[in-house]
Amino acid sequence: MTLRDLVDAYERRLIEDALRATGGNQRRAARALGVLPTTLHEKMKRLGLARRAAPAAPATMALAV
Repeated sequence: MTLRDLVDAYERRLIEDALRATGGNQRRAARALGVLPTTLHEKMKRLGLARRAAPAAPATMALAV
C-alpha cells in the first residue's frame, strides 16, 4: 500500500464520517472538515464517493374531505 492509498483511505473515512454526522449535508460537512464545499466535492469525486442527494421527504397522505 502506498502513502497515496493510505491518505485516500483516511480522507474517505473523514468525509464519510462528516457526511454521516451532518445528515448528508455537504456544505455543513465541508465546514466541519475546514474545507470549502468545492474542495469537498472535488475530493469526493476523486475518491469515488457519490454526491448524495438529500433524503426524500416522507410521503404524506391526502385526507379525503
